[in-house]
Amino acid sequence: MNTIVPNAFQAAKSTTADKLLVAASELMIERSSIDVSLSDIAQKSGINAALVKYHFGNKDGLLLALLARDAATEVSHLEYLLAQQITPTAKLKLHIAGIIRAYHQFPYMNRLIHYLLHESSAEAADEVSKFFVAPLLDFQRRLLAEGIKAREFRAIDPVLFYTSLIGACDHLFFGRQAMSRASGVGPVTEDVCRQYIKHMEALICGGMLNSERKERIASSQ
Repeated sequence: MNTIVPNAFQAAKSTTADKLLVAASELMIERSSIDVSLSDIAQKSGINAALVKYHFGNKDGLLLALLARDAATEVSHLEYLLAQQITPTAKLKLHIAGIIRAYHQFPYMNRLIHYLLHESSAEAADEVSKFFVAPLLDFQRRLLAEGIKAREFRAIDPVLFYTSLIGACDHLFFGRQAMSRASGVGPVTEDVCRQYIKHMEALICGGMLNSERKERIASSQ
């Protein structure tokens, strides 16, 4: 897979490649599945399927470029958030909401991550780790350090924090079908997202704030 990121992501900047990515994204959202064929993508985009190989090498290259495109947008949001002149706790709450909303905006994202990390090539897994997992983990490490320094957070292991937050968000979307069969819950709607954001804010912040911070919050209520 010689045309994967960064080459495939660079190729996606062309008009033709971008149309292919948009078509793939729209089909995955419409079908609630990443199982779309090259012929389906070609028909949706109005572009010859042979051009997928030209721009991305193969279907996995296209899927990787699509995830890289979406991840680049989210990573830029992380850097913007970290630079804001607000408290670490406020940043944490915005980060929790941002992760959940990103999964909701791109409902295929978690499936793509699972597929490219575990079912595609080792090269694809390495690239996903570089452009998605590593930047996200680095942001969270810096945010946690900022909160600890400000005496707002207790000491938190960044890897455990990443596992807790991303795992919880991932399961809401990736495991929704299993929960639906077990309990009859419906799809992840905007209202479900809002409820989950509040739930995760309370769950994570409640467990992370140090005792002094909790006392100050309690006394202000």
